[in-house]
Amino acid sequence: MNCCHPCHAGVSGIRDILLWVLILCALGSCSGDSNIVWTESEIGLIGSLSLSAFPPLPPDPSNAVAQSPLAAELGLKLFNDKRLSINGEIACSSCHQPDRQFTDGLQVARAIGTSRRNTPSIIGTAWSPWLYWDGRKDSQWAQALAPLEDPAEHGGNRMQLIRVLYEDDDYRQGYAQLFGPLPELDDSTRFPPQASPMGNEAQIASWARMSNEDQDLVSRIFANMGKMIAAWERTVMPPRTRFDAYADAVVRGDDIDSEQLFSSDEKAGLRLYLGKARCLECHNGPLFTNNEFHNTGLLPPPGETPDLGRSRVLEEVRSDPFNCLGPYSDAVAAQCLELRYMRTGEELIGAHRTPSLRNLGKTAPYMHKGQMATLSQVLDHYNRAPLALVGHNEAEPLGLSRSELQQLEAFLRTLDATGALP
Repeated sequence: MNCCHPCHAGVSGIRDILLWVLILCALGSCSGDSNIVWTESEIGLIGSLSLSAFPPLPPDPSNAVAQSPLAAELGLKLFNDKRLSINGEIACSSCHQPDRQFTDGLQVARAIGTSRRNTPSIIGTAWSPWLYWDGRKDSQWAQALAPLEDPAEHGGNRMQLIRVLYEDDDYRQGYAQLFGPLPELDDSTRFPPQASPMGNEAQIASWARMSNEDQDLVSRIFANMGKMIAAWERTVMPPRTRFDAYADAVVRGDDIDSEQLFSSDEKAGLRLYLGKARCLECHNGPLFTNNEFHNTGLLPPPGETPDLGRSRVLEEVRSDPFNCLGPYSDAVAAQCLELRYMRTGEELIGAHRTPSLRNLGKTAPYMHKGQMATLSQVLDHYNRAPLALVGHNEAEPLGLSRSELQQLEAFLRTLDATGALP
């Protein structure tokens, strides 16, 4: 907004102009100072958000092939393989699209059917102890398995899925190098064409007729399929942004007054982010997320009941055979601290995982059910902090002016990627 819009001539006109300038700037409508001087504390916070402060890739003790280049190579092929769906039309990349920062641009995911929630990005998920909006999976490989048998997503079943490995020379040979030879699956009485404990009535019945040993064998191969996908997903890192360049310059003590690096509104928005807007309470670190669960008073889409979020899946996480403590994990119990000591309590009612704020420009619509189409709607929601329909909204009204919200949005848009994704 231009504060100085000449509407009149002469002394009275100038007086009116000055009056409007004072009023508008008092309301916060004027641009921030381009020569912001960052305090030592602010410089430390800015540096902590840069990709230059990214910690090393954490190990995944539950996945023995997590660091294997061969597993990652096969995992990328699996990620793009439409044969992993019952109709041969859906791949992981159908919803996790690289040109959309591994999201799909839809309110809720659509594959064979319609999913319940918005498609989250897979970028940087190796640093998250929980996957999905409600955290119902505790590793990348466990998460990778769930859509394959979900009737709304890939719609596959365990026997059909592992046959994709068996019938493809690259998969079969690579699998043998990583895990040992696949069993012969040609005996349909022992290994029916379609069977799964998670499938339709016929598939469940076929699964029940299999021996316990063969069920375990098939489930282990299925788990290993997820581990190969996860080995590739671990390599998907967030690309650098204009913010990272600016943050590094601030930390180095470079001359950062140039508007070419950051505009005055972007600097003002960054200062709000660090302080008054209280964004750092949840969106901190180089990925701009604490990977925790919070109830922020989001309304469900029209006609839907409130989503109970994290509180609804706690038992599901504990009993999942593909969790860190399960029979298909490569970890020992002492390495599964997140699962063993996961947080419980009433505060998790209606709580969802804090998403990363990187690449916001390509990941709309926002929130766990895509309830908000624009970033300005998101900021308005947090500024108001309405009461939650279920549980308790942890957020409090921020009292930001319209111009402060615009400045905050200007800063958040500097988190859009400028580099190429793998």
